[in-house]
Amino acid sequence: MNPAKIFALERLIATAIGAPAVKIRSRQSCSGGCIHHADIVELDNGSRYFVKSSEDAAEMFAREVDGLQAFTDAGILRVPLVLTYGQLDNNCDCLVLEAVDTGSATNSFWEVFGRGLAEVHQRVTAQNFGWPHDNFIGSNLQRNAPTNDWVQFFAEQRLGYQLHLARQKAVGSRELFKVTERLISRLGKWIAHPVDPPSLLHGDLWSGNYLVDDRGAPAIFDPAVYFGRREADLAMTMLFGGFPESFFAAYDEFWPLEAGWQERVKIYQLYHLLNHLNMFGSGYLDSCLEVARRFAG
Repeated sequence: MNPAKIFALERLIATAIGAPAVKIRSRQSCSGGCIHHADIVELDNGSRYFVKSSEDAAEMFAREVDGLQAFTDAGILRVPLVLTYGQLDNNCDCLVLEAVDTGSATNSFWEVFGRGLAEVHQRVTAQNFGWPHDNFIGSNLQRNAPTNDWVQFFAEQRLGYQLHLARQKAVGSRELFKVTERLISRLGKWIAHPVDPPSLLHGDLWSGNYLVDDRGAPAIFDPAVYFGRREADLAMTMLFGGFPESFFAAYDEFWPLEAGWQERVKIYQLYHLLNHLNMFGSGYLDSCLEVARRFAG
């Protein structure tokens, strides 16, 4: 971050906290995912903030703020508080969040986490699937036009849209398109039940999108929120590992899952595998094909 951007960030933070001016005393690069640059900045008064910055990311940051606010309003699982977001120059946008201090997990960490997610899913619901506007899953657009038909929603705005992107990006294969389209035509056989209400979903809950805070409790971030079937959220927690059995046991104890959920989540994982194919290329093709073939019949 060059001096001009640092000065712009200082002005942005000063405006947000109602101070005439602030001075950034130190700045340390940190992990911020595969899309944005991330820093922890400390002001001369000791306040610390997490800053994500990227070119032409204004809409992406606005949608992230919207998702974080949804979980803040739920008041069940911790999310970083949003300070502000805006431009550092004509090409660079930034998002400024609370810097969550980290610590060691308590013995009950995974039980608290699993129970907390189940409580969000059970208590924060809507009439329709989707969200008031589109947002992002990684760097790709996530379609969210509201509907009361879950099978149609997942067919068109999840799997179907990812296939559309794959064709645009010239990734995938003829077989992938063929078997996934066949799976889409049979989705009702697999995901029409159980008939859970549309729940608030994190949307991208993998091991890179949570941390252990200084109280030893879970904090989640980088949401791709929408209202959907809760099994779709659990699918991502199981895709890349990192969530132990105690997490799922605590979830199931708070709000029991219906028989067959471990099989259904594999279909929901296909959405994320296709998204990774579209972001990172052919290394995900075999995984996509494996799932599509399994359910296409």
